Amino acid sequence: MSVAIHQVLATLGYGDAIGHEVLGIQRVLRDAGYESEIFVQTADPRLEHLTLDYRDLNDASHPDNILIHHFSIGSRASRMAYALPDRMVLVYHNITPPEYFVDVNKELVRLCFRGRRELALYKSRCDLALGDSEYNRQELEALGFSPTGVLDVVPGFDHLRGPADYTFAAAYDDDWVNLLFVGRVIPNKRLEDVIRFFHAYKTWFNPRSRLLLVGAHSGFERYLSLLHNFIAKIGAKDVHLVGHVSNEELVAYYELADVFVCASEHEGFCVPLIESFHEGVPVIAYAATAVPSTMDGGGILYTDKDPMHVAGLINAIVDDHALADGIVDGQYEALDRLMARDFAGTLLRHVENVLASPRRAHPPVAFDFWDQADAAEEYDEIKAYRPAAFHALPPEPGTGSREPGTE
Repeated sequence: MSVAIHQVLATLGYGDAIGHEVLGIQRVLRDAGYESEIFVQTADPRLEHLTLDYRDLNDASHPDNILIHHFSIGSRASRMAYALPDRMVLVYHNITPPEYFVDVNKELVRLCFRGRRELALYKSRCDLALGDSEYNRQELEALGFSPTGVLDVVPGFDHLRGPADYTFAAAYDDDWVNLLFVGRVIPNKRLEDVIRFFHAYKTWFNPRSRLLLVGAHSGFERYLSLLHNFIAKIGAKDVHLVGHVSNEELVAYYELADVFVCASEHEGFCVPLIESFHEGVPVIAYAATAVPSTMDGGGILYTDKDPMHVAGLINAIVDDHALADGIVDGQYEALDRLMARDFAGTLLRHVENVLASPRRAHPPVAFDFWDQADAAEEYDEIKAYRPAAFHALPPEPGTGSREPGTE
């Protein structure tokens, strides 16, 4: 039997960094002659045809195979991957510390906490643990993983090559200065800091300016509401929370941007920084977690979050065209260094090293694991096809509520 190298992950998203890397890995493996499928718990409808259900992985499993397990949060897919006999290469995409989501998204607090705790259990399960950035590799090493390595994110830009869609962005196509941030509306991105910086810039440097915050907020409506309250409280004007946009619309916002401003405090990589490099938008970003290594000498890093300090940096870039051009040139050089990395060669060397190394003993698995997996599958089917069955259950003692999630 020839070796197959499959991938497993909780969710395959459309247009995100993990999704791009997963599809890129599959292309490399298939080009090298390996059988390679993608097994997921959920997938964006636009990508479902490229995936298989994670429960089918049991049938595809074999001790000679390699399973590339993308770990970004705890999941049933992760636990099944743990229990199977395949050799494992773990690719760590980082988990945001749960404290960022307290009082904003209770479920994500639980998932991130459990995910970070669950990650440590893979130390004895993996033949190799890879970070998708040096920052993530160092975090794995600090947790006790060995051996470790890096499989760099080498983002693709095909999603930015189409014609720009100005249907909504046309309202901002004028002689005003447009400050831009792209990313999900979630607390670790510290959008309130970006708003503070913009408010100082608009008040003290340039009244003819606006802030465009582009990104989905689904699941974080409470944080979105807090941002709106904060904007009203400080009296900031011309702040536009644009929401989720198509790839063609995203191109338009990059074309309109004069400066990209990032205040995020926790990033495993941060693809929008590199997208801004590609689109020729000067970047200023807070020097936290993986951001300095992602920017690799391009753009402007800051460590002082005083609003007047950052507003002054923005003003210097906007007012001095030669400075802005120099920053963009440096960003192109950093992008060239990133794109020159041999993603395919690095991946295949990691695979060859795992195949050539002694097999690691599989850690023990709970005796009733597969019984629990079967029960969970039956539970999901009943919930999907007979939801009324759950309303027949008596309330939980002391809560007055029925089975969680059915109200």
